Amino acid sequence: MITGGCGFIGSNFVLDWLEKVGSPVVNLDSLTYAGNPENLASVYANREQAALYTFVHGDLNDSELLAQIFRDHRPRAVVHFAAESHVDRSIHGPDAFLRANIDGTFRLLQQARAFYQSLEEGPEREAFRFLHVSTDEVYGTLSPTDPPFAETTAYAPNSPYAASKAASDMLVRAWHHTYKLPTIITNCSNNYGPLQFPEKLIPLTISNALAGKHLPVYGDGQQVRDWLYVRDHCSAIRAVLAQGRLGETYNIGGNNQRANLDVVNTLCALLDELSPKPNGEPYAKQISFVEDRPGHDRRYAIDARKIQAELHWYPAETFETGLRSTVQWYLSNAAWVESVTSGAYQHWVEQNYAGRSAATDPKVAKSEVSA
Repeated sequence: MITGGCGFIGSNFVLDWLEKVGSPVVNLDSLTYAGNPENLASVYANREQAALYTFVHGDLNDSELLAQIFRDHRPRAVVHFAAESHVDRSIHGPDAFLRANIDGTFRLLQQARAFYQSLEEGPEREAFRFLHVSTDEVYGTLSPTDPPFAETTAYAPNSPYAASKAASDMLVRAWHHTYKLPTIITNCSNNYGPLQFPEKLIPLTISNALAGKHLPVYGDGQQVRDWLYVRDHCSAIRAVLAQGRLGETYNIGGNNQRANLDVVNTLCALLDELSPKPNGEPYAKQISFVEDRPGHDRRYAIDARKIQAELHWYPAETFETGLRSTVQWYLSNAAWVESVTSGAYQHWVEQNYAGRSAATDPKVAKSEVSA
């Protein structure tokens, strides 16, 4: 059972699972703005995969629907992706994040617990898992010299989104220790790759660049993230689901720390190569520094040695190969981008960026961030 399987990471996981494992999947998704059934169009076009796939349109907060899914499908595992996940949106409207990420996780845990407790002793009960997919943002921010986040790093969330995910992590932990629900938590770094909704840095930069729009960079652009190719994340989740220890947390990272401005410049260089402008002008000329977001974390970095040592998982993609593949996908799927960037999306972009004063001088932007 997958929750949020029409979103970015969830849909990539469904595709990966059907390709690599080939066992049945039921996908529960409420189809918010970032959930797109077209992400899984290739499943319906493949007779064998389509026979293994069931879609349920519904909300995590619908306890009766959740109970029915457990009764009807008797899943051997739950992989819980469904979440509101964009920091800027959480700043503008935190209510939806608390409802989806905290309340939704609570209700899912309750129904999973009821199902698990209904199972008789034996292989079905022993095999059941509840895997909660979370984020490195729960750990807070790092200075340039701090060691990367480990599974033992204290939580210190700094945005409404991160706080809601931290709360959901704590619920999962409590349901394991109190009710013995067989749970595992994963905390991943920034994902990128095909099918990512174009509000996040990499697809937004690609989309805006091709449209001739400004490429907004917050502050001085020196915020550092550890970038993880989404299919590498999927393979890590499969490894944790198969071999992870119950009650444990596993950090998943790509070992690719990059400043946001470096990412944008690399994207521009790739577009110069793969889709050059007719006038030969570099895409980097479209970069525009804007006022930083409130409470913007300065650096994230993941220590993934635990999953590497215990489960022998390592990312297959380097940042260079993964980013090139991502740019090529967006260039080849312009119709998908057009279909998801609706009028509602354009309104969101205007709301988020129009009110930010320009900071075209990185030195000025840096002083604003430091303050």
